[in-house]
Amino acid sequence: MGPEGPVVVPEPPEETQVSALFSPLTLRSVTLPNRIAVSPMCQYSARGGLPDEWHLVHLGSRAVGGAGLVLTEATAVSGVGRISPDDTGLWSDAHVEAWRPIAEFVRARGSVPGVQLGHAGRKGSTYPPFDPRHGGVPDAEGGWTPVAPSAVPFSDTYRVPRELTPPEIAGVVGDFAAAARRAVAAGFEVVEVHAAHGYLLHQFLSPLSNHRTDGYGGSLANRTRLAREVTAAVRAAVGDDVPVLVRISATDWVDGGWAVEDSVVLARDLAAAGADLVDVSSGGSVPRADIPLGPGYQVPFAEAVRSKAEVPVGTVGMITEARQAEAVLTDGAADLVLLGRELLRDPYWPLRAAGELGVRVTPPKQYARAF
Repeated sequence: MGPEGPVVVPEPPEETQVSALFSPLTLRSVTLPNRIAVSPMCQYSARGGLPDEWHLVHLGSRAVGGAGLVLTEATAVSGVGRISPDDTGLWSDAHVEAWRPIAEFVRARGSVPGVQLGHAGRKGSTYPPFDPRHGGVPDAEGGWTPVAPSAVPFSDTYRVPRELTPPEIAGVVGDFAAAARRAVAAGFEVVEVHAAHGYLLHQFLSPLSNHRTDGYGGSLANRTRLAREVTAAVRAAVGDDVPVLVRISATDWVDGGWAVEDSVVLARDLAAAGADLVDVSSGGSVPRADIPLGPGYQVPFAEAVRSKAEVPVGTVGMITEARQAEAVLTDGAADLVLLGRELLRDPYWPLRAAGELGVRVTPPKQYARAF
């Protein structure tokens, strides 16, 4: 007996619709119960890189809401790899212990817990976007000197980065591998490498930010070298059973920058290095770009990578409606749909989408009266 009387669950229809969005997706030994993923969304709410109750509720709510894959925000592989001083991390065993109950809660709700590993590079040591201060955080306020492929700041309000030496680049690869091992120890079942949005790996990819003349700069093969090395190192670190995803920016949206044709080449190379799915986003390399925002504006990039590189892909970007997401999959544009802001607005979007598509799903028993 509930506060409003007996809980009555209506009889399901005799027939339910077949939906691509609610079909499982198997990557190596992991099967996602549906094709809806929580896109990594920074919360800027950690201390010392440690997630807390906020992260448990934020990520746990999306698992309760029915997302098949719940990815954490960009989680730094080292202290200097954070975007802001308030980012989460996985550079110590203390971080493993902090993440473990969060991963377990997500798994217990029937979703797959995943972590996105990243390094901010020249975008590091900045204030959170909701802080009235903007740009680089000074050392006196907990900031640090960021690192990058070249000593070129992201903008005139960001700190000037220090150019990484070849031994330090090798250290970055090691940091990603170590963080990936900790991710598995924390209970994450999927690991995503962040190589998009103008962060360190993307900085190496784009000629707009990579002015090196050594083996990590110049040609396309050289500029993609770090992304390939990190992907291979993460694959080796997590073993054969754990899926590895890589998020890329398909284009810089700027003439002379990283382009879709480059992304096709990179996607093939990432698959050869051990990536199971390429998560296709765009932008972030420069402060201002002419981006024609609109519903599903990045879906054509995912479709191009999927068809030309012949690799599984995810897509993201202003996907807000159930039938819109369904069409992305049935049209063959992507294998996985990632939602960001829409899941901030409505953590239970997957349950609502199932109803709109005529798909029978089982909500948590605590919420059954709402469905």
